[in-house]
Amino acid sequence: MQTPPPLQIRISWPAGHLDASLGDTPTSQALVKALPLVSTARTWGAEAYFDTGVSVSRETGAQEAVEPGTVAFWTDGDALALPYGPTPISRDDECRLAGPCNVLGRFDGDPGLLATVRDGDTVRVELLDT
Repeated sequence: MQTPPPLQIRISWPAGHLDASLGDTPTSQALVKALPLVSTARTWGAEAYFDTGVSVSRETGAQEAVEPGTVAFWTDGDALALPYGPTPISRDDECRLAGPCNVLGRFDGDPGLLATVRDGDTVRVELLDT
């Protein structure tokens, strides 16, 4: 049986955009069904996050400390959490999320571009054709 190609999404904001590859998880599937979506960005240290209107349960592999560029879903806030560096609760240089998050995938480009996201920016998430 052939593995399906990863789901590809684009997250855009006024100063730029990043594409990401998502794994085939229940949370990824729920997010894709809600696309396209528009939300308002918030920032927390070196993390951008925003409400998705999608409500899912925490998955077994949920993580609090992740690598920069991880696309994560914060189930407590129904939000995508996009860390690119330390947050206010990080230890040293780690990316520590506000709580355990479902890991959906990774950005294909430089997650440091997320530093151009400003609190209150309009963010758009859409599915890319594969």
